[in-house]
Amino acid sequence: MKSSEDSPPLLSWLSTLSDLARLRMLRLLEQQELSVGELARAMQLPQSTVSRHLKNLSDGVWITKRSEGTASLYRMAPDRISREAMELWTLTKQQLGSPPALEEDDARLDEVLAQRRTDSKSFFGRLGSEWDQLRRELFGDQFTLEALLSLLPGDSIVADLGCGTGNAAEFLAPQVMKVVAIDREPAMLEAAKKRLVKLKNVEFRLGELDALPLEDDSIDITLLLLVLHHIDDPVAVINEVARTLRPGGMALIVDMIAHDRESYRHTMGHVHLGFKESTVKSWVRKAGLRMNRFQRLRPDTRGKGPGLFVATMMK
Repeated sequence: MKSSEDSPPLLSWLSTLSDLARLRMLRLLEQQELSVGELARAMQLPQSTVSRHLKNLSDGVWITKRSEGTASLYRMAPDRISREAMELWTLTKQQLGSPPALEEDDARLDEVLAQRRTDSKSFFGRLGSEWDQLRRELFGDQFTLEALLSLLPGDSIVADLGCGTGNAAEFLAPQVMKVVAIDREPAMLEAAKKRLVKLKNVEFRLGELDALPLEDDSIDITLLLLVLHHIDDPVAVINEVARTLRPGGMALIVDMIAHDRESYRHTMGHVHLGFKESTVKSWVRKAGLRMNRFQRLRPDTRGKGPGLFVATMMK
């Protein structure tokens, strides 16, 4: 019997490339030289898992490692890879295509590199990586958001659809005339009432989002924050948003970019696995609203979920 050392190299290559996590890692390392921590943030994996896969790739002569200070940096090593192995890698990438999971990896890689550039500037050459932590220690986490919310017109009436436990309403209520918090779940409304008991300009209403308990042309700003992926018919909800917005009113959607995490249907009750830009634009068009912006949000590399988008529209 042949030993593993006598096995054809193709078997070793196929073994290495049979794991999706290693394929994702090689894609990123082909683009950039990265540390273990940077790979972990870009791939949303524990550092221990990243280190294990890096060892496998190093043993298979797919990547090289160099040290910079106390950090170890890795990159793909095309000069060390045989022509046949590179041909197999090229074929593998072609078969992978560009599914949402890989697009999310690329978006998080961009954010990791942006953070690296910030950290390398001088003052902020030495202090840059600690600046956010220093600001938090001095002023907390919320002052930026609260300051920006003061830009809202003070006489606005805001509808928070699918308000949940009242997170958004808590920020908005001090800045506007009234917040109407609507949810179809009585337990959620009760939790929101307890949370917002000191805010006197929040009105709570039980109702379905495709039949809103709101009058026509009565709302200045409507929010749908991580709600629509739970709704059977988002088009019906957007039609209701259009009915209840005043002329010149604005609606804002935050939700997940289309992804392929099928388990979310069972573990979290998601009806839709995110949404494509073209899908959202078709809702807006059918409802007679005008799309202002569809923008992918910068990923937080500490987060574990899919990428998010924000879409704004006007009546």
